[in-house]
Parts: sequence; C-alpha cells; structure tokens
Amino acid sequence: MGEPTTKPVLEMTGIRKVFPGVVALDGVDFRLFPGEVHALMGENGAGKSTLIKVLTGVYDIDGGDILLGGDEVHIAGPLAAQKAGISTVYQEVNLCTNLTVAENIFIGREPRTFGKIRWGVIRKRAAELLERLDLNIDVSAPLSTYSLAIQQMVAIARAVDISARVVILDEPTSSLDASEVEQLFRVMRRLKADGVAILFVSHFLDQIYEISDRLTVLRNGQLIGEYRTAELPQVQLVEKMIGKELATLEGLEDKALRSRTKSAAAEPILQAKGVGRTGAIAPFDLTIHRGEVVGLAGLLGSGRTELARLLFGADKADTGELSIDGKPVTLRDPQVAMRRGIAFSSENRRTEGIIGDLSVRENIILALQAARGWTRPIPRRKQDEIVEKYIKALQIRPADPERPVRNLSGGNQQKVLLARWLITEPRLLIIDEPTRGIDVGAKAEIQKLVAELSDGGMAVLFVSAELEEVLRLSHKIAVLRDRRLIEELDNGAGVDAERIMQTIASGQTASGATS
Repeated sequence: MGEPTTKPVLEMTGIRKVFPGVVALDGVDFRLFPGEVHALMGENGAGKSTLIKVLTGVYDIDGGDILLGGDEVHIAGPLAAQKAGISTVYQEVNLCTNLTVAENIFIGREPRTFGKIRWGVIRKRAAELLERLDLNIDVSAPLSTYSLAIQQMVAIARAVDISARVVILDEPTSSLDASEVEQLFRVMRRLKADGVAILFVSHFLDQIYEISDRLTVLRNGQLIGEYRTAELPQVQLVEKMIGKELATLEGLEDKALRSRTKSAAAEPILQAKGVGRTGAIAPFDLTIHRGEVVGLAGLLGSGRTELARLLFGADKADTGELSIDGKPVTLRDPQVAMRRGIAFSSENRRTEGIIGDLSVRENIILALQAARGWTRPIPRRKQDEIVEKYIKALQIRPADPERPVRNLSGGNQQKVLLARWLITEPRLLIIDEPTRGIDVGAKAEIQKLVAELSDGGMAVLFVSAELEEVLRLSHKIAVLRDRRLIEELDNGAGVDAERIMQTIASGQTASGATS
C-alpha cells in the first residue's frame, strides 16, 4: 500500500500486554498519521479495547515502545494521555448525568478567576462547542434530560475541546441514528482537515468504508495487517477479522434463516391490549406466541426500549391490560415478571447489566440467585456446573469464570448477560440491542442462538436498530414511530428493509391513520 507523505503522530511498535493466563496483545504494531481517520478492526476479544487502553494509559505495557510526535513516551494514566493530546470517547458514555451539559464538557477543566468558577464562560463556551457539532440544546440542563445519542455527542464535544492531536472514537455511532451519524462524520472531516489524527472503532462496515482512510486489523491479540480502506474489499476485511472464509459465516447465518412459518396453533404466551405509559409510549396491542420471534423495528427514540421495559415491569404501565397464558397479570416490578417466566437483557449493559467488579461466574448466576432468594444461596458446586455449561455454550472468551467481567470485551460481556437470563429458563426472552457494538462473528453467533431458542419453543422479543437483523430472525415485526406501534408485519414475501422504512416514513398506523 502507498505510504503517507507525513511522519506518524503516533507509532506503537511490538506492543505486548499480558493478563493472568491470557496474552491480550502479542507484538502489535500500530501507526496513526496527522489528518487521517484510521479504523481499528477486529472481532470482540481481538485486542482493540486493550490497545486503546494501553494508548490512554489505563494499562501499562509489558513490552514494546510508544512514540508520540517522534518522541518515546510512557503514558502513566488517562490524565497523562490527555495532557499529551490524546482524547478518548468510549463506547459506553462515561459522563455524569446528574451534572449539566456544560459541567460535563468542562469537568476538571473549569475556567476560574481568583479561585471562583466562571459559570457564564463555561456555558458560553459549551454552547459554542456544541454549535460546531450542529447541536442546539440547553447546556444548563442536566445531561440526564437528554437521550443517549445526545449524551454521546456531548462526550465528543468534550474530547474535541481538549485540542488533541489524537482523538479516539470507540464505537461513537452505536447509539446514533443516520442523521446523527452524518452529523458526526461532518465533524470528523473538519477535524481531519485541521490535521487531527482520528482512531475510529466501529462494527458498522459501511461507516468504516465511508469515513476511514486506512485500517488496521487485529485478531486474537495479533496484528493481521494495515491496509488502505479503498484497496481492501469488504469481503476480504471480514475474512481477515474472523479468520475464516466468509462462506462459513454465511452458512452460520443461513441456519438462522429458518422457516418463517409459525404454527397457527401455537399458544399465546403474552398478550398486551391497550398497554401504555404516559410520556413513554402510546397504548399498543401485541401478542407473542410460544416459539415466536417478534422483532421491534423503528428509529432511535421510536419507543422500542420503552415497550420492552413495560413488558418486563421495569416501568409500570398506566393503561391497558396484560395477560400471560390467558390470565390477567399486573407486572408491578421485574420480580413479578421473572416469576412469570419473563427475562430482559437491557441495551445498556454497563449501567443496567453487568457489574464490573464481580466475576463472570457471579454475574451469570445473579438473576437465578435473585429468583431463588438471597437467603437460599446456590451451592458453589452447582454454580460452577451451571457457569461452565453456559461459558461453553455461548463461547465466552476467555473461558475463565473467575475473571472480573469488566476485563472482557464488549461482545463477551453481552454473552455473559445472555447467559445470566438463559439459566433462569425463561419462556419469554426480551433482548434489547444484543448485537450493538458486536463484531461480525459474535453477531452471527447470537443470531444463531436466538434462532435455536425459538426453535426450542422459547418466545423472543428482539429489539435491534439493524433492520436486516430484525428481518433475518423475526416471524413478525412490530414497527414503531414517535413512541407508537404503527403497524405489525408478518415477515414473509414482500417484507424487506425498504418496506419497513416506508412504513416508518409514512407514519401510517395499521388502521390507516397517521401517527
């Protein structure tokens, strides 16, 4: 491939990082040049997050060298990285939602006069920063009042304001809709034109090919290669990432493309009639049968998560009737739902899912222990048997039940969450964005798992922003817009992503009324 004409602003050579029993990075090289967008690619567990944490000083290296601007550096911690001109926006938004937007942008860097914080200056500069991102919001409002997508943009504004030579964007688009992604890309192109080097991590291949100049592929902690994006076809990129011919992956996904035909005699597990919650989602009707996968499709903010939370009792409906096995039920809280055989894996695995300081084993047995009662602890031998079974079944890597779950990649943390709920043997599994931020191989594994659970008789409510994924797995699809369920489609002939997008765009309800 052709070499850039400038010298690299960042050069990492022979980077090695070892955890007990695991070589996370094995002699990895990485270069980043001024004024480029460089994509870091690989499956979950390939070493991407570890490399970023090494670069930002979260981890010390066990071997290798790091050069910044041609000078060898030792990055002693995140603050040292920031002072060196390295800004990071992580996959999970890492901000203080109880503080205002302006406070989040300037936290730790507040302008002061004689020791007093200049709040007016902070608000003015915060508004100007967000205006660069084409974001016009009240910077004096608490961050918690804004959507996850807006919070992501605030995190990016904070990173940009540090005037960094290197900006690391780790899955920044995972919570953004199409217009917000384009908004972000405009900002990235502006930074690139200013000579900023951008390290970009995303599992959306179309985005990688739209915005990046070069890419580096890691697999199992090793460097596979560095390539010009325009010179590497997508098929070859996927093969390099997963270490197998794409036909193998396609064969795996073909297994998920099983018959769409559901038995007309299958009994309903859950029926919702006029169920809704003021300010969250308008009243809706929905029936889920045994062995059926129901997909929820809609744009960001359409009400998918709000609907799912009502059916688990995480939020309480204030209208309508809910029945399970034909009997009316009030889901006052998740414990009631769990006793009725309903499980819920949240889209926000960091704040509503994993407990980072606990081990893989402790995270997996959490829901089962809660259902059993804390006064009746599960014997350790039984815990070990259950956890070993699901680590093998879901191919959780590394296969160490005592490893703190925070040290696992995002994809493997998601598998731990799924294992937590599967051991409760639910009749209805609600999974919200299970493949968000997941690599191609892990995504196919989870799709295969959903198909197998359905074939075994489990009902699944499947929430995903990726329409192709919803279409691949679902027997029927409930389409939402503006927090209303506007149409229910049987997934058969004539139903494709374009049809769903047309339904969303038109806003037509099943009765023909506009939403």
